[in-house]
Amino acid sequence: MATTTLVIMAAGMGSRFGGIKQLEPVGPNGEIIMDYSIYDAIAAGFDKIAVIIRKDLEKDFKEVIGNRIEKLVKVEYVFQELDDIPEGFSVPAGRSKPWGTGQAVLCCKELVKENFAVINADDYYGKEAFRLIYKFLNDPDYNDNDYCMAGFILGNTLSENGAVTRGICKVDETGKLVDIVETGGIVPAEDHAEAKDSNGNKIAIDLNSVVSMNMWGFKPGLFDFLEKGFVEFMTNLGQDDIKKEYLLPTVVGDLVKAGKVQVSVLKSNDRWFGVTYKEDKDDVVNSIKALIEKGEYPASLYA
Repeated sequence: MATTTLVIMAAGMGSRFGGIKQLEPVGPNGEIIMDYSIYDAIAAGFDKIAVIIRKDLEKDFKEVIGNRIEKLVKVEYVFQELDDIPEGFSVPAGRSKPWGTGQAVLCCKELVKENFAVINADDYYGKEAFRLIYKFLNDPDYNDNDYCMAGFILGNTLSENGAVTRGICKVDETGKLVDIVETGGIVPAEDHAEAKDSNGNKIAIDLNSVVSMNMWGFKPGLFDFLEKGFVEFMTNLGQDDIKKEYLLPTVVGDLVKAGKVQVSVLKSNDRWFGVTYKEDKDDVVNSIKALIEKGEYPASLYA
């Protein structure tokens, strides 16, 4: 079987969480969420890990996780930096953060030449989604412009500690992605979820809606699309747009609408969880503990 890579986006700081939430321990022996994702990915068949970090996080990252996973699987590091932009452009004055998830994945272009999945470092996705994406990426019936996305059930992704933003997916009758609508301010209600529209009016959202949690399966041709798109993004960037980001879901959505790619939505019934707010950490710790008690994971991943 050809190499299949898991790309982990770990360069972002958690502004709402406050601190390096990717490195927060949640398991009984200091494991972080990423440890469980890597464990599930290896079990599904992935045999290479590419981790996108900032250069200033390299030492901490290797001490907390890098040194131990390198014993299990091939690990490469990619650095996402603010000044890594197309030739002829400059960083706007006052800009402090890199350019978002689209730029993050583009940083892997020289390192990843094979089919690959992309995940967030601080999200727990469950085993099913890794198996589905690995199977898709290694299915010879799909061509270079056939991508996939893990689709989660909205009700399995909400936080009790505050509002969240989710990409609500429109899916056609064949299971292909039509559109992703970024929807903010989503909170659980009695038998549905609620958000607010652009006018501040409450809107009800079906808890069974399919949402994107930034877990994708791609072919290497994506890098050419990302490269061209990043030039367009920078061309249209105003000098005052110091916070605007080049986002992976937006890029994929535009490619779908232009008919350049197809994205199969692979529905997972696993519960997603992550640390958006500080208060979410206890829920994550308890959820991991429950999964260990059910036998889903060993008590120590690296025993």
